[in-house]
Amino acid sequence: MKMLPRSFALVAAAAMLAAGVAGCSSRNHAGGSGVVVVGAYVLQPASPGKATVAYLDIRNNGTADSLVSASTSVGGTVQLRAPVAKGESPVVMHTVTSIPLPAGATTQLIPNSYHLLISGAGTMHDGKDIKLTLKFAHSGPITIYALVNNPQNGGASYFLN
Repeated sequence: MKMLPRSFALVAAAAMLAAGVAGCSSRNHAGGSGVVVVGAYVLQPASPGKATVAYLDIRNNGTADSLVSASTSVGGTVQLRAPVAKGESPVVMHTVTSIPLPAGATTQLIPNSYHLLISGAGTMHDGKDIKLTLKFAHSGPITIYALVNNPQNGGASYFLN
């Protein structure tokens, strides 16, 4: 068996790496095809059953879609929330039936925009994960882990992450 020169092996490895990077560059933000969810976290409620919120980023690398419902591993009810009107202060929220996910765009679920309102859920502990299952109009459901944060004791904030 004849061994290839080391320089040839290095050039081949560099070419493979370049091809892999080029394949990833066509995707903005979160990689993968279709809908990709990243950065999910939930604020720890004051006590079990009290209302809280969940924030996350949804990257849609496919065709236009929409988030139509969500559920948690700790029970309760999840409502999709949105501001009544953009740019008004104070921000007034209302429940919506879906959150639009334009093709090729990232939709941020953040405090003064779209987000998830969770009420009636069981116990959530600071620093532990819960599961969020997101259902879409066209894509299959996605289950992700969301970190529970307690902002009163220095837990993470969307603006600090």
